[in-house]
Amino acid sequence: MDQQVQLVATGDVGNFIVVDCAPQAPGPGEIRLRHDGIGVNFIDIYHRMGLYPLPLPAVLGVEGAGTVEAVGEGVSNVRVGERVAYAGIPGAYAATRLLPAWRAISLPDGIDTKVAAVSFLRGMTAHMLLTRVYPAARGTIVLVHAAAGGLGATLTRWAHDLGCTVIGTASSPEKASLAREHGADHVIVGRAADVAAEVARLTDSRGVDFAVDGIGGDMLRKTLASTRPLGVVASVGQAGGPIPPVAVSELRPMLVRPSIMAYAADQEAYAVAAQAVIAAIRQGIVRGAAHEYPLARAAQAHGDLESGKTTGSVMLAP
Repeated sequence: MDQQVQLVATGDVGNFIVVDCAPQAPGPGEIRLRHDGIGVNFIDIYHRMGLYPLPLPAVLGVEGAGTVEAVGEGVSNVRVGERVAYAGIPGAYAATRLLPAWRAISLPDGIDTKVAAVSFLRGMTAHMLLTRVYPAARGTIVLVHAAAGGLGATLTRWAHDLGCTVIGTASSPEKASLAREHGADHVIVGRAADVAAEVARLTDSRGVDFAVDGIGGDMLRKTLASTRPLGVVASVGQAGGPIPPVAVSELRPMLVRPSIMAYAADQEAYAVAAQAVIAAIRQGIVRGAAHEYPLARAAQAHGDLESGKTTGSVMLAP
């Protein structure tokens, strides 16, 4: 018997249970994947809290990688025994899972399965943000919050590789040091820092061209105030709490709220982004897990990610 972690009620980490389950037979157009690794992301926390509701009991987790164990009728893009990765569909917190075959991205030689397991959601998000939401290039000034975190570090490295000037934020000097290692040109340190004033100082009062805000809460106002008129602010999360109402007068930059789940549901965009992620893994822009937990300790992984104890990516290992 295999195991999966089920969420039986929305709320805190105490609502997870570990259950035994038998591997399922894939239907037409499906595969069964045996996980080597499962990515843990803030969207999992949003699912757990009920911000983005799922039918209960639910198996969380929207990315992973492993080996194809069985294929259903009509599947021709992957074969049994092939290593694949995927992103964008819940159901990952399990030793095995069923997956639409089109989601399975074949991993070439030289790409470690466990690295891929925590790379595709963040990598596709970075690709979406830096190529579709704002086509970043040499000379673009980018503000990245939590630049030592999983998505923040990936964005920082990717933007740095594109030749952007990256201004990061970090909650502590230790995390600021990590952000600089990832390629941040400047780091604003401390949860209470006056981000807009520091950005004004660093940009001669111009503001950044593009800002990515996964913090939410009161930080979004600071982010809007840090961005130049007709620049772009992408609100991609609310790790710091619900986003309060924003007055129209504060929207000198353009505010967008892109959805990686919607982006990854577009088969054409998904295929293009997946190949960009594979290239980024080869270049070291997208990296493996900094923290690994057994599958049965998913609750601890959530707690550590939510409290800010982790830096970089978090992975569950079945």
